[in-house]
Amino acid sequence: MKFHRSLTAIACMAAATPFHAVAQEVTLRVVSAFAENTTYVKNLEPMMQKLNAEGKGVLQLNFIGGPKAMPPFEVGNAVRTGVVDIGLTTGAFYTNIMPEADALKLTQMAGPELRKNGAIDLINKVWNEKANMQYLARVIDYTPFHLYLTKKIDKPDLTGLKLRITPVYRDFFQALGATVVQTAPGEVYTALERGVVDGYGWPINGIFDFNWHEKTKFRVDPGFYSAEVSLVMNLDKWKALTPAQKDLLTRHVVAHEADAVSWKKVNEEDIKRQAQAGIQTITFDAATARQFVDKAYEVAWTNLIKASPQYGPQMRKLFSR
Repeated sequence: MKFHRSLTAIACMAAATPFHAVAQEVTLRVVSAFAENTTYVKNLEPMMQKLNAEGKGVLQLNFIGGPKAMPPFEVGNAVRTGVVDIGLTTGAFYTNIMPEADALKLTQMAGPELRKNGAIDLINKVWNEKANMQYLARVIDYTPFHLYLTKKIDKPDLTGLKLRITPVYRDFFQALGATVVQTAPGEVYTALERGVVDGYGWPINGIFDFNWHEKTKFRVDPGFYSAEVSLVMNLDKWKALTPAQKDLLTRHVVAHEADAVSWKKVNEEDIKRQAQAGIQTITFDAATARQFVDKAYEVAWTNLIKASPQYGPQMRKLFSR
C-alpha cells in the first residue's frame, strides 16, 4: 500500500489517470475517512490484499491513506467529483451532498439481507442520481452506537451536557437536551481532557484506537442505530470498468460485507476491555431503555423523511424490520 500525504498529489493523480475503460490493468485510488492505524482500516486491509493478488493484470487497489491525506468530511465529495476513486467512509460524513446518506445508520438488518430485499438497489438508485456514486458494500455491521460520558446520568436527559457529535446522532442528542459540538475524531481526546465536552457518541468498538478510554468514565446502554462504514465509488469510474473488472471488485467487496458478522466478536471484546479500563455502564429500566431507543429512531426517520420525502419512506420500509 502506498501512502500519499497531499491532497494536491491525489488531485494530480486523478488528472493523470485515463478515465475510459481499457484492457490493461486499472488501479483504483482508495482513501479513508478513518486513520490508517484504526480498527476500520485494519479490517479492510486483508480484503484489499486478496483482491490485488487475484487481480494482477486486471485491477488493483492503491490505498492512499486516511485523514493525513484528506480531511474525513471531504472524502464523500472527493469520491463524487472523481478526485479519488473509492472512499471508505460513513454516510454521516457526506450528508452535505445528500440527506439520504444519513439513512444508512437506520438499517435494522445486515448487508446481505439488504441485498436480498432490494434495499441496496434503492441505495444505488439514489446514490447514482444524487451523488455520482456507486455504493459497493457495507463493511462495518452488527455494531450499535453508544453515548460515552465523563459525568453520570440517571435518566435519558442530556440537558446541561456538551457532547461531541457527528451528524449521526446530532438530532437525537439535541432532542434529549444536549448542546452539541462537531469535531473530527482526532480532536476528541483533547476536548475531553480540557473539559470542552462532557462526552461523545461512538460505536461500541474503536474507542481504544484513540485512547479515549483514558478520559471516559461511563457508557450508556442500550446502544442505538447501526454503525455504518461503507465503500463508495465514483460512478463515472465504475462505469468505465470492464465487466471483468466490475466482477472482480464486486465479488471481493460483497464477500467482505458478508464477513462483517465477525464484528460481533470484536464488540464483545471491546465491552470487556472497556470494563477492564474502568468504564462503568449506565443502564435504564426496561421501559425507559425502550423509549430511549425508540426516540432515537423516531427523531432520525422524521427528519430524514422531511428532508427526502421522495426516498425517505421507501428507505424506512426496506431498512426496518
